[in-house]
Amino acid sequence: MNRLTLLLLTSLAPISWGTTYLVTTEMLPAGHPLLAGLLRSLPAGLVALGLGRALPPRGWWLKSLALGILNIGAFFPLLFLAAERLPGGVAAAVAGVQPLIILCLGALVLRDRIRPLTAAAAAVGAGGVALVVLGPAAELDPVGIIAAVGGVTATALGMILTKRWGRPAGVGPVAYAGWQLTAGGLFLLPLTLVFEGFPPSIDGGAILGYLWLGAVGGLIAYTLWFRGIQELPVIAPACSPCSPPSSRRHWERCSPARRSPRSRRSDSPSF
Repeated sequence: MNRLTLLLLTSLAPISWGTTYLVTTEMLPAGHPLLAGLLRSLPAGLVALGLGRALPPRGWWLKSLALGILNIGAFFPLLFLAAERLPGGVAAAVAGVQPLIILCLGALVLRDRIRPLTAAAAAVGAGGVALVVLGPAAELDPVGIIAAVGGVTATALGMILTKRWGRPAGVGPVAYAGWQLTAGGLFLLPLTLVFEGFPPSIDGGAILGYLWLGAVGGLIAYTLWFRGIQELPVIAPACSPCSPPSSRRHWERCSPARRSPRSRRSDSPSF
């Protein structure tokens, strides 16, 4: 597979993740980011384990746990919390700084040299996203901002470690994604039960939303994403034209109700 084809396939992952804002604000019960992260990760991870038919080999259990927590267990609930509390444009602007975070972490962890042109392109890209999506009426909720920054930092470190550790010989991308999705889901399970619980009711729209996020935004997207991270330069997926900031902004424009997510009733999702 040539590099362009691989990059295009990898870009399908952030395109699907761009729908997270729309699905979260229009279909899922509010106030349950841990539950959303759990239902997006654990079922998809168990399905991937069944399809991949491979458990982590010796020496990979702790690595899988660390990657699962960074890429899934920490990232998912922070992502859903940010989506609930921030307009899509503000969330996209925060996510736009991820290439800069990846460059810095890559220099520290992978000993990659920061090329001035690459750094300038990442900075211009982040600034360009902010200029396009932010306006004078942008709502800068502090909790949402912290959640968004924490989420992109966790997944940036997860990308760097994924690149550094690679994938065990003979293990396919489905099984590899399954390890991380399952580890992240198991990390979220006790946190969800202790601190959040379940909403009073989950309607049909919410079930469809969870299925979409788990099947497309979880199993399929992460299989493509992890394969791309390992075979492409680490900065390439984050700087893709179809990266999460631009995709998120597009899907926000498709929303039938362009309002602040926090205006929803906490007991009933709107459509």
